[in-house]
Amino acid sequence: MRSLNFMVLLAEKQLELNEVVVAANRTAEPVSRLAQSIRVITRNELRFLNQPTMAEVLQQSGQVLVQKSQLGGGSPILRGFEANKVLIVVDGVRMNNAIFRGGHLQNILTVDNAALERVEVALGPGSVVYGSDALGGVIYVQTLAPRLSGSAKTAVNANGFVRYSSAMQEKTAHADWNVGFQKWAFTTSLTASDFGDLRQGKQRSVDMGQLGLRPFYAGHENNVDVKLVNTDPSIQVSSGYKQIDLLQKVLFQPTDRTRHLLNVQFSTSSDIPRYDRLTEVDAKGNLSHAQWYYGPQQRLLASYGLTKQFTSGIADELTFIAAYQSIEESRHNRRFSNYGLQHRTEQVGVWTMNADLKKKLADTHTLRYGLEATYNTVRSTAYRENIFTGKVDPLDTRYPDGGANTQSLAGYMSGTVNVSDRSTLTYGGRYAYNRLYAKFNDKTFFPFPFDDITQQAGALTGSLGWVTRLPGAWRLASSLSSGYRVPNVDDLAKVFESVVGTLIVPNPNLKPERTYTLDASSQKRLAERVSLEVDAFYTVYNNAITTRPGTLNGQSQLVYNGQTSRIVTQRNAQQARLYGASAQITADLTQTLTLFGTVTYTKGRILTDTTAYPLDHIPPVYGKGGLRLTIRQFRAEANVLFNGWKRLKDYNLSGEDNIVYATPQGMPAWQTINVRASYQVNRYVQVQASLENILDRNYRVFASGISAPGQNLVLSLRGTL
Repeated sequence: MRSLNFMVLLAEKQLELNEVVVAANRTAEPVSRLAQSIRVITRNELRFLNQPTMAEVLQQSGQVLVQKSQLGGGSPILRGFEANKVLIVVDGVRMNNAIFRGGHLQNILTVDNAALERVEVALGPGSVVYGSDALGGVIYVQTLAPRLSGSAKTAVNANGFVRYSSAMQEKTAHADWNVGFQKWAFTTSLTASDFGDLRQGKQRSVDMGQLGLRPFYAGHENNVDVKLVNTDPSIQVSSGYKQIDLLQKVLFQPTDRTRHLLNVQFSTSSDIPRYDRLTEVDAKGNLSHAQWYYGPQQRLLASYGLTKQFTSGIADELTFIAAYQSIEESRHNRRFSNYGLQHRTEQVGVWTMNADLKKKLADTHTLRYGLEATYNTVRSTAYRENIFTGKVDPLDTRYPDGGANTQSLAGYMSGTVNVSDRSTLTYGGRYAYNRLYAKFNDKTFFPFPFDDITQQAGALTGSLGWVTRLPGAWRLASSLSSGYRVPNVDDLAKVFESVVGTLIVPNPNLKPERTYTLDASSQKRLAERVSLEVDAFYTVYNNAITTRPGTLNGQSQLVYNGQTSRIVTQRNAQQARLYGASAQITADLTQTLTLFGTVTYTKGRILTDTTAYPLDHIPPVYGKGGLRLTIRQFRAEANVLFNGWKRLKDYNLSGEDNIVYATPQGMPAWQTINVRASYQVNRYVQVQASLENILDRNYRVFASGISAPGQNLVLSLRGTL
């Protein structure tokens, strides 16, 4: 709401059951008629959170746990699933590709959180609508939308901000603008960020011990690798990086029933230090690596979208998206006192096509159906460079040197039937055909007993849900759904040193992972002032791909990078079980003061004939609680972000839980106290300030290889025209 001189800030109301979301069905649907649990971060909340990257947005929401191997990282965990088992969708285009790995990812950093309309997190299997990878859920991101003028007059709007944060010496500048005509609109966004070395908290609990201190780091003087003393061990030297994000959209709407949208996004970074590897030491306490960094991580997305409404025929509405993505990522590492710098580069091309149709069969029955086709190509190259002479020698590639490709073709249908005014039935089904091919040309480094890998798999999934809306604004929902994930190039054909002394080798016999999940949720609104929501799930996880001891040509060990390494491989576990629950509360204590809280608990075990042992990626209990104050132009919040203990007995010691980066007892529990505020000076200017981790607590998020920020002062100045 705007007056002549200032803008009044409206408090976020999280009590509305009829909020419309897209994540569940790729089309707009009211939450009240969905059996799936959805979490939403609106544009206003994104601005108020005021976080440096998309990873921190999810972490600070308190509803998603995010693992980090380095400052330029961020791997979301949903219901005990992570990385290639969580699907990321940007503007209707799937971001997951053929080399999304099963360990930890940082790809979500290529999504500019300063250029977003909203984020929706759909919990639980989403394979009926989205296909492979949507086991733990779907993170659906909507970027800025072009806006028409609505009249013959041209409408021009612009926004921008500058931000500084102390813990990582962050300096970020952002600008976006929209030019709208009657039928055309153009939206542009640009963000540039510079992150320095991250400072961790100095207030340590007894349980944390000396974990995360950086007493020394690698340097290079007089052509010799040296160990340099860090004058402030709380500074995590060699963690900073830079990033630039661009977005351009063009909208053409010739009629009220037809919209054409061109969407181009580009993200790139400087080299990003792989911080966890740079802190590793050998048995004598010497640094293992002199250099270890990711090269610039680049993502280009170009898509064309058509939305068309019909008055008759086989559909009332059609949404068509054709997209191309080009992704480049590289790894560069050199062991301490070894002058061969290893370079490995992966280039991925992704072509996708989605056609989604919606038809109202009757007043009570809406049908959605569609087709999806994808094609991925992977090109992997590598070489070793002598940093003194420049001589180049051959090196083993991360993925098959002869190239690899994946393809899929799928059809789906889903429906919503309003059985009565108070009850809704949801249903859905999907069939997908998937194919993978990988070629090994040079087997000099690893004499694999195969020259290529070809795998074909079909997947049939379904879902059935029931929603009941009882008197008194009480909503009950339950669903039974299946999910699947087809092994990709990273699963089947990767050679990778997961941690020092452990080498992952290909397994061409992997089968698709499958899940069967029972969900139940209850949402109750009390006296228009309090909203309570509880949801629980139980998942049967078949053919779970986990990392287990293996062999290559009968050998359980081999020398890799000059070190004897044990061989492990990806295998389908017999079966696993996951279960958990979450709860949320929002209460308007007064017209201006709101209490909120969220907590999530997850448990996972791999079952064998003799015993059950922990499934990796299972987070400890986590959540957030606090108070929010809104008075006209002023908004403030105080909150506590927390994680429980992750005990050693709950770690998967062969998987991706990274016990080597934890204490001998596991990962200690932690809590941070945080405050943030914003003030709308007038219609053009807003100031923001935050103080995160006020007590300067030292802590580390589960499975992370870098410690979290210490006390962090964040200052921002925003402008709107």
